[in-house]
Amino acid sequence: MFAGCKYQKLELEYPCNWQYKVIGEDHEKMRLAIAEFVQDVSCSINHSKSSSSGKYHSLNLEIVVESEEVRILIYQELKNHPAVKMVL
Repeated sequence: MFAGCKYQKLELEYPCNWQYKVIGEDHEKMRLAIAEFVQDVSCSINHSKSSSSGKYHSLNLEIVVESEEVRILIYQELKNHPAVKMVL
């Protein structure tokens, strides 16, 4: 940590647009994982990048979240899904 640097809690007004970057090996399985958690919510899912070897892919998920609890829940559910290696 940098000297004199203090952490500040992120203050957001809900509902708000939020973007997750979802990383894994199979982009179709990742899309299905996302669909499990955002069934009745309008969202945008776009391919972001593939690794140079083609083994890993990332998707951008943009969604309107209603509260901090929902934002964190989506993150945790995606992070714990077997098709997902990482969520940013």
